[in-house]
Amino acid sequence: MNSHSSVLSLCTSLLICAASTLVTRTALLAQTSPSLSPASLPGVFTYHNDNFRTGQNLLETILTLANVNSSTFGKLISYPVDGLVYAQPLYAPSVKIPGKGVHNVVYVATEHDSVYAFDADGLSSGPLWHRNFTNPKTGLTTIPAADTGGGLVGPEIGITSTPVINASTGTIYVVAATKSKAGVYAQRLHALSITTGAEKIGARLITATIRANGDSSKAGVLIFSPLHQLQRAALLLAGGLIYIAFASHEDVDPYHGWVFAYSVAGLARAAVFNDTPDGARGGIWQAGNGPAADLDGNVFVASGNGTFDADSGGLDYGDSLIELVRSRSKLLVSDYFTPRNEATMAANDLDFGSSGPILLPERFPGPAHLAIVGDKSGTLYVIDRDHLGGFTPSGDQIIQELASEFSQGLFSTPAYYNNRMYFGPIGNPLVSFALSGGQLQTANIALSSHTFEFPGATPSISANGSGNAIVWAIDSSAYSSGGPAVLYAFDASNLNELYDSTQAGSRDLAGPAVKFTVPTVANGKVYVGTQSELDVYGLL
Repeated sequence: MNSHSSVLSLCTSLLICAASTLVTRTALLAQTSPSLSPASLPGVFTYHNDNFRTGQNLLETILTLANVNSSTFGKLISYPVDGLVYAQPLYAPSVKIPGKGVHNVVYVATEHDSVYAFDADGLSSGPLWHRNFTNPKTGLTTIPAADTGGGLVGPEIGITSTPVINASTGTIYVVAATKSKAGVYAQRLHALSITTGAEKIGARLITATIRANGDSSKAGVLIFSPLHQLQRAALLLAGGLIYIAFASHEDVDPYHGWVFAYSVAGLARAAVFNDTPDGARGGIWQAGNGPAADLDGNVFVASGNGTFDADSGGLDYGDSLIELVRSRSKLLVSDYFTPRNEATMAANDLDFGSSGPILLPERFPGPAHLAIVGDKSGTLYVIDRDHLGGFTPSGDQIIQELASEFSQGLFSTPAYYNNRMYFGPIGNPLVSFALSGGQLQTANIALSSHTFEFPGATPSISANGSGNAIVWAIDSSAYSSGGPAVLYAFDASNLNELYDSTQAGSRDLAGPAVKFTVPTVANGKVYVGTQSELDVYGLL
């Protein structure tokens, strides 16, 4: 099914899929990016650092196990923003801002349909630039959450997903939702200059009409609904295409799982896919995790509750890991995996795609191409990407399945570092498993002393190669009460706590928490998005 190429194929892209090639990325940036200086450190251009979604930065030389503590590390600055920050902040070094010089820049997107560019080192008092996609004069606004019938994201729907940066062209891509004065809802793909925030290409309205008989179709035609479909999953840039995945607002019907692909050259729509065209639901939330891509450009998404009939020749892939390949104007399923108890999962709201897939770097011995997915029941699946396993009622045909490992489920993206996996399940400590022979080893796990309540935590990892590895996580459990986000740092070898942002009294307190937030670590700083501000942490 796949013909996996060598790591050399990665040289066609600056958005790195495997952590082992991060050093190569530095050289690529210096050669091809007009906005980045040759001496720059690599940036964080996509959700969880790379297209494999591993969450690791192996080129962090400033933050160490010795200096990340409340005596020498803490909050440096807070930048006010105009809405909730669900998107992970992105980082680009040595960006030339017209009239303002060269800056390391952190990019932040908000639910008020804004994108901000801030000096990443706290050297400016306000934004380097700010772009907003609403227009009060014409009545163009964000979408009120009440209009959707759901309440998990609110009070407004603007930019929910993490954007993606094309470092070779100096472009940041972002999807913004709006409502016009006439009550017309829209989702648009924007391509902005990372230096000015100006539109580089006219925004593209995201639309689709397909021949199908599923929920909300009429006379065999199904039309994409910009109101009912929530664009939660992070954007993916792979093979010259921007991939955009959609789910729903709190299971408010009708909805489907959609995936769009747009060309970076002109933003023309290149392909579209619906995972339940003849059924219903199947949203692609992934707790904000984006579609993942391997070195050959195969794209992987995990769907939630929905109809499933692919095993009998149908086109519906609810509760499935789906591998997509592009064929002309379509994204086609080249392989899939669906748990044997899919019907029970769908009936009990136990979404398979609650955390989304992460792909592991090529590894030996053991299967070379692994994917790991966790679901709402807390079950962990280790899957061979060369043979996903399909649907087998008598028993799942995958490498490993740890049933209900986390009793309250997994609503967060795991991370990978140095043959270990790190999970942030609900109502549990952070958990680290060793990987050996392509399987998670349950006999030698590490646990943090702190327990993360709903919605758990998505860890990020910083390290200087194989040394000074730190696991970073945000406790966002106070999101509903307006309490602060709490940043934690743990020793990656044993998950002993090094630091948290409550240790120094009020000095390091972050802004009000937002669910599913992910810390970004780059060049000695840690960036935390909140309901009202971006908080920047570093050495004091």
